[in-house]
Amino acid sequence: MSKASAVPQTIEFDLTDVQRRVGQEVGGGQLIEPCTATDIRRWVMAMDNFNPIHWDDEFAKASKFGGLVAPQSIAVGLDYGHGVQPACVGFIAGSHLIFGGEEWWHYGPRIRPGDRLTQKRRFHDYKVTDTKFAGPTLFSRGDTMHFNQHGAVVCKERATSIRYLAAEAEKRGSLTQSAGKAPAWTAEQLAAIDRERLDWMLSNREGRTPRFTEVRVGDRLKRRVIGPHSLASFATEYRAFIFNIWGTFRWTAPDGVSDPWINQDPGWVPGFGFDEQGAKIDPRLRDGLYLGPSRGHVDADKASKIGMPRAYGYGATMGAWVTDYVAHWAGHEGFVRYSNTAFRGPAYEGDITYLDAEVVGKEELSAWGVPLVSLSLRMTNQDGGTLATGKVDVELPL
Repeated sequence: MSKASAVPQTIEFDLTDVQRRVGQEVGGGQLIEPCTATDIRRWVMAMDNFNPIHWDDEFAKASKFGGLVAPQSIAVGLDYGHGVQPACVGFIAGSHLIFGGEEWWHYGPRIRPGDRLTQKRRFHDYKVTDTKFAGPTLFSRGDTMHFNQHGAVVCKERATSIRYLAAEAEKRGSLTQSAGKAPAWTAEQLAAIDRERLDWMLSNREGRTPRFTEVRVGDRLKRRVIGPHSLASFATEYRAFIFNIWGTFRWTAPDGVSDPWINQDPGWVPGFGFDEQGAKIDPRLRDGLYLGPSRGHVDADKASKIGMPRAYGYGATMGAWVTDYVAHWAGHEGFVRYSNTAFRGPAYEGDITYLDAEVVGKEELSAWGVPLVSLSLRMTNQDGGTLATGKVDVELPL
């Protein structure tokens, strides 16, 4: 554990149960049923992804895909625990978790209705850092490999979780100060946001793909706007992650692991844990919008108990926005191969989110064996505050 000289020694951060699990495979939930067209439509609706190849059957049939195809971002929606399961391993009493970032590698098979993803998970590593908002804070990483029903590797995610002592974050109030007040939008401002949103949607609705030779370093993507975020939009996001729908998954454990960390309590503060036994009768008792660690996303009072100033969005959703944003520009023949996004702060209720990206590199023969264009990306709110930064590599045809 790193020294935190500015933090009082009375703060205890026991990582005994975390240390012994590094490098181990871990268990978790696996969806029971294959992905459906409705699952895909629910996902893109929640992500505010207008691309008609994902929801308009008639448009999709006339496209190169010959039918509905899921966005690459849906892999996390067909996982358990918003993709953070293998990055939240070990018991830490009185803790809570927020997303720190995502790294993705996409290997090729597109996800379509009827496909079924399964996951293999591993707790990768961790470090402890002293942070302004909570004192000693655990940054831990976990890997998830996604396989389809044919055994092909679809993609890999490396998620970073930020685990901290909720009472300390609440006491310091740093996140409340940095978030500022919820904006009050005028009718004119909302109309302008809607126009910008529509402008981005129409910018490549037909899915045209820029050729590798057309793209220049310094080119900028059209700005995307999402929001204003609301309790309704957060709840819609939550339900698009299929595991959050009652009865959709079963617990599984990897073979040969003596303590596989399947559904143990990570040490959530009171009111933020699940009642697994009670949920066998009343499924609300393990439904995060009613009881569990996701309560703060849709309840400002509960959010304050974990140091958040008001209801806030999901890290995994922010990662999906990044992939969808670049995929929209890349068109039907483009393919996002890699992304690495660091989250700096959440999307709060009432805020809007902007995505901007610039071409920063080109490689005709990459390690993937295909032409790649590299983009630098930044996600901000209406005040210019940075929510995320990242790099995305996208395959384009010559």
